Formats: sequence, structure tokens, C-alpha cells
Amino acid sequence: MPAIITNKFRVHNAEQFNESFGEAGDTYYLGIGRPQAFVDNQAFNDGTDAAPPTPNDDIGSEFYAYDDMLSAKKITSSDVSIVIPRRNWTSGTVYDYYRHDYGNINSAGSAISADSGATNLFDATFYVMNSTYDVYKCIDNNGGATSTTEPTGNKSTSTFTTADSYVWKYMYSLTAAEQAAFLSTDFMHVSTESTDYSTTAGAIENVKITDGGSSGTDNTYTSVAIRGDGSGGECTVVVSSGAVTSVTITNAGSGYTFASILASDFGNVSGSDIDFIISPEGGHATDCVKELGGFFVMVNVDLEQSESGEFTTDNDFRRIALVRNPVDSTTGSTATASTLDATKSMTFASDPGTFTVDEKITGSSTGAVGYVVDYNTSTYVLRYIQPQFANQGVDANGNLTEFTSSDTVTGATSGISGSPSSVDTTPELTHDSGDVLYIENRKPISRASDQTENIKLIVEF
Repeated sequence: MPAIITNKFRVHNAEQFNESFGEAGDTYYLGIGRPQAFVDNQAFNDGTDAAPPTPNDDIGSEFYAYDDMLSAKKITSSDVSIVIPRRNWTSGTVYDYYRHDYGNINSAGSAISADSGATNLFDATFYVMNSTYDVYKCIDNNGGATSTTEPTGNKSTSTFTTADSYVWKYMYSLTAAEQAAFLSTDFMHVSTESTDYSTTAGAIENVKITDGGSSGTDNTYTSVAIRGDGSGGECTVVVSSGAVTSVTITNAGSGYTFASILASDFGNVSGSDIDFIISPEGGHATDCVKELGGFFVMVNVDLEQSESGEFTTDNDFRRIALVRNPVDSTTGSTATASTLDATKSMTFASDPGTFTVDEKITGSSTGAVGYVVDYNTSTYVLRYIQPQFANQGVDANGNLTEFTSSDTVTGATSGISGSPSSVDTTPELTHDSGDVLYIENRKPISRASDQTENIKLIVEF
């Protein structure tokens, strides 16, 4: 049974996801993990640091994401925005023009396509951002000519024509804050605000001659009524050598969802095919998210130095995870803290020496195995993880065993040994709680005490 999920469903899901970051009942955290290198041909973990493995979409992968998670930071509503692919206006480029029916079958029996070859509006290059971060929609591209005049100004309800005969419509502008937070190499913020710049709903702003026809009476026909389910639309039709050579919209009208003109109104031209391009519901610039294909959501989070000690600055990470409604072990309820430590730790009464990050540590009496995240030479606190990936972090019998204060803990690389005075095996972030919505493996990202990492995630619906 033929069916399709429309782009508006995708936009709806993106809008709901975006809004949920500010709603009661949902909290989201960005977690970082995987301090150890990726190892090729390791069970369930093919890949290397140079070519990280693609995560699997299964329950096991969610468990693994928690096993080596280091820390997590809460994402606020101000950290999230609906975005669209970034398209900078560039002189000499042919931009597609907006039309409501890309992909439909034309009179010749083929799909209507854009100059770029796209058969879907949102794959077409029909909008641009100029050098001052103003966004414009291309209404007409002068018959597929190159654009040589940057669209600027003209922030009104009307379309306007630049010197290169392109017709544009102003949509919205990015503020300085939006540029800083939600403008990347590939994506840019799209305005969710209603504007005062919209054109008339169901207006006809553009027209294309697909087939000029033949055998008509030559003349210039004015005030030709545009028929359909709208009203008020008129155009001027020029017939030369029996064929339609020009159609100019003189009154865009309103309320159209389909439109045509009668051959008897322009010299009884036979076989002509004239496409009237109908504006979106509400008119151009009524709903920028829907009109420009806003089914992407950007999450933008800064990891500022150590985040009050919760985030290691002595180790790197290779994995990013988006977690919804994890549990804070200190309260036993859905987490609300700004940051959460996801590691286990042990404290020594005196300094046994500096353990090496990522080295394997083993407990003498329990056989427990872990991997060092970092060691604080001032507090004598060693943070560690026990990942069960390919039998890492388990004892000789294959069981996960916790370290205890009766253990002598020895580092396999540093040779340092010491007996902890206390061991905390319950991270602030309760492992395997909440929903892991997104996992991304990356090349190693190094951290430093004076450094801030900016992480942008793009979620496509």
C-alpha cells in the first residue's frame, strides 16, 4: 500500500524534540566517554582512533556507552535550536527557485526537478544566507542564470529583484547570539518566531512556461484571469509566432492551491503548458521552519575546563552520548544537577605515586580490574572505569568485581601500588538509567585545565 511520511511530520518531530528541552518532565544530558583507544578487530568494536567504529543501534551498545562514560552535563533549552543546512550566498552560483511541486509528474511524464537536479524542495538550493547573516528565499532564478548580486536589505512583505534579475524574498536574520551558538560549517539556526514579513497566503509570485504551444493569435493579452480555487490573480500573456513567449504576473491574487489560464483568454494557443508557482500556506516567510525544511535540531554544549571538577582534564574522550532522564544516585530520582560524574573512585590515605591515565589497575585480593581515568595528586583520589567491552574490566573468571579497601591496587603501566582507604563504587550518574538517544564515536578529543570544548550535535528527523 503506497504511503509516505511527509516533511511536515519530520518538522513536527523536530519541533517537539526542540520544545521538550524546556518542558517539565524531561531532562537531557550530554555525556562523554571512551578514554581508551579504539582497537581494530576487537569484539563488538571494530575501528581505530583514526577511523572510529559506527555505533550499533541495540541495547548492548547503550550499556557499553555507560560502561566507559566519564561525565555528563545538563542541556538547557538555550543550548538547543532547530537548524537547516547552511547555504552561503556565493557569486557565480545558480540557485534553485522555490516551487511548490518539485517531484510531481509534469505534462511530459517526468518528475519536475530543480536546476540543481533536486526533485524535492528541501534538497533544492532555494535559500541563501548573505554576508550579514540575513536569509533569503529565491523566488525566481532568471531562467537558471548565475546569481551575481547578493540579496541584501528589502526586509518587507514584498519580493524584490536584484540587478542580476533574480527575485528574492527576505525570511529572517540571525542575531549575534544565534551566530555564536547555532552557526556551524554545515548548519545554521532557523527562526521559530513569527514575522511581519510574510506575503499573501496562496499568492502566485512566479510562473514558468513549460511549453509555449502553437497556432495561437499573436498579441499581448492583458488582465488575463488566473483560474483555480483562489481569487484576484491576473497576468499578461505575450503570444508571438503562435506560441506563448512571455507570461508576467500582474496581480498575485490569494488563496490558490492550483491555478491555470484559459486558452480562449490568450489567442486560443494550442498545447501550451504554463506552470503557476503557488506560495506556501500563509505566504512566504510565515513559518520559516516549515518553509525551509527545519527537521534538524542542533545541540550546542560547552565543556568549560573541569566543570567544577566533574570533568577530567587529564584524559581524552572518544564518545558522545545524549541521555534523556538519567537518575542521580545521590537522590534516587531523575537528575537535575548541572553536571554529573559517571566514574567510580578510590581514595588513598597518602600518595602512593602517580598512576598513569588509561592504565589497567588490578586489586590484589578481589581480582577486580579497572582503567584509570585520572589521579589527583593533591586529594589522592583515583577515578576509574570498569568497561565490560570485550572482557575488559572483569576479573580472571570473567566477572565484574568491585574494588574494596582491602585491595592493594597496582597499575600495570606505572607499577604504582597502594591500598585505598575508601572506595566509591556508585557514580553520581546511575549507570544504565534513562534513555540513550544518541551515540557518536569520534577521533580522540584531548582536554586541558585551561581549555573549553564546544560540542555541536545535529539530530535529523
